[in-house]
Amino acid sequence: QVQLVESGGGLVQAGGSLRLSCAASGRSFSAYRMGWFRQAPGEERRFVAAISASVGRTYYGDSVKGRFTISRDNAMNTVYLHMNSLKPEDTAVYYCAADPWSRSSYHLPRAYGFWGQGTQVTVSS
Repeated sequence: QVQLVESGGGLVQAGGSLRLSCAASGRSFSAYRMGWFRQAPGEERRFVAAISASVGRTYYGDSVKGRFTISRDNAMNTVYLHMNSLKPEDTAVYYCAADPWSRSSYHLPRAYGFWGQGTQVTVSS
């Protein structure tokens, strides 16, 4: 079982920055592919970024490329999402997810077996 706890959300003006953190329980964190997804009201959950378990290869959704950076600290069992140049359309609840199996594509929510409770990010114009 993996427990994930996100933090770092809040209210920020357009053009600003935030860093989200996701702390994971368990001794196998370094073996998990980790992802960030977001969900705005009335919309489906969408892929934001992912980082592989071994070499730390990163992947990004088209809407955040060049603005967001995902990273991980295996010693701290934590994954981060650095968000720069935030836009009002980035407003959503952001979820951290863990994939212990890497059997499905990284951008699909069903690939991830464990989810955090989410943290709200609101970007004002």
